Amino acid sequence: MLSSRLQETALRYFLEVVRSGSVSEAATRLNVSPSAVSRQVAALEDLLGVPLFDRRPRGMAPSPAGELLAAHARRGALEADRVVSDIQALQGVHTGLIRLSSSAGFAIEFLPRVMAQFRERYPGMQFRLSVASPAAVTVAVLNGDADVGLTYSRSAERDITVQHREASPVIAIMRPDHPLARFSSVTLAQMHAHPIALPERDNTVRQLFDIGCSQRGLVFEPALVCNHFETLTHFVLHGGGLSISGEVTVRDRVARGELHAAQIRERGMSARLTEIQTLSGRTLPSGVRLFLEHLRSELPAHSR
Repeated sequence: MLSSRLQETALRYFLEVVRSGSVSEAATRLNVSPSAVSRQVAALEDLLGVPLFDRRPRGMAPSPAGELLAAHARRGALEADRVVSDIQALQGVHTGLIRLSSSAGFAIEFLPRVMAQFRERYPGMQFRLSVASPAAVTVAVLNGDADVGLTYSRSAERDITVQHREASPVIAIMRPDHPLARFSSVTLAQMHAHPIALPERDNTVRQLFDIGCSQRGLVFEPALVCNHFETLTHFVLHGGGLSISGEVTVRDRVARGELHAAQIRERGMSARLTEIQTLSGRTLPSGVRLFLEHLRSELPAHSR
């Protein structure tokens, strides 16, 4: 059969070219010669009878056939890892690596706490967390670079299984002694009278906030604009004014009484969803499945 002739080495070399976009870069990462990589890719193309890459002046991009083969190869590699993990689990040994990708807000306190809690029960499990933009988190899951993605989404994604989904409304955050802290919800008009620190415009919280302001005909002149959430938070903590956030991002600080959070009572502020994503069609290793169960139990606000 044709499928049985797709050799492991050829697929490994092919996948590295897909990841790096270059034969020479793939050869460097694989510690082999560029000619060896080229021969393996050419052999696959001869076997399948189609070009697997579009050759471009500045690199190589997978053709439609290459994209299909890459998806097959990634799933094969992930399935092999899963079998090893499940064999170990049969012996009661939960060890292995869980690769996570998340957007920045989840990585500040929420995920570190959840990972530490999980390791109290399964100390043999290890984590690797990469922080990326919401869209890049989904790409990491699709490419097999992450077992689990925790991100914000506003539309369905092909080949993604959503393990959990919940609304992630935009909230206003402030010090507990702020004049608005006596309210559990506020309007944009109420916020307009106070200094505010905002994320950059490419941030999903900022985008929803700007849409709401546009609908209300309000223009905010922020005291601070920054792409680093911790900077915005510390500006608030030092008495600089208000800021905006997702609930999960500040959940621990609100629970400790460091911050007060108020819902922004405006249409469209709940148009963003938090999703736990995995790759469709993939059988997850037992350790990843256990962590998913733990993550699903900790994410909803009502579980706190």
